[in-house]
Amino acid sequence: MDLPQLLLMGLVLLLGLLGVMVPGVPGTWLVWAAVMWWALHERSTVAWVLLVATTGLFLVVQVVIWLLPPRRLRGVGVHRRMVVYAGTGALLGFVLIPVVGAVPGFVGGVYLSERRRLGSHGEALASVRAVMRAVGTSVLVELLACLVVTAAWVGAVLRT
Repeated sequence: MDLPQLLLMGLVLLLGLLGVMVPGVPGTWLVWAAVMWWALHERSTVAWVLLVATTGLFLVVQVVIWLLPPRRLRGVGVHRRMVVYAGTGALLGFVLIPVVGAVPGFVGGVYLSERRRLGSHGEALASVRAVMRAVGTSVLVELLACLVVTAAWVGAVLRT
């Protein structure tokens, strides 16, 4: 597979990761579609195993999200800056402490955003709790799964 196609797939994966953070955008589907596109072009054992593992992981994630309370955006105070901070924190945490670092990075990003907006530690902490109860847990589960798949894809591309 040539470099422009790999870069295009990487762009689709990035858009999928960003799409997870935006309500109504099918970020998980974009990540899965990019992995499927790559597997269909690559046609190797590693590619097919990654596609099957991705499909299984995303099915498990959908069940977990279904079992979580529904997302309630109204009245919680989720704003664009918070989404950017949380996504950046999750990505940095994922890179600095592989896989498990995404969770404290995500929550830390929400806290930092709320601390800057509200000013005090107590108000920011209360806001983080409300956000994580309303939308944070389901977004975090979906984002973590997409980050794991993206990292596995990067590893598989570098391996071949």
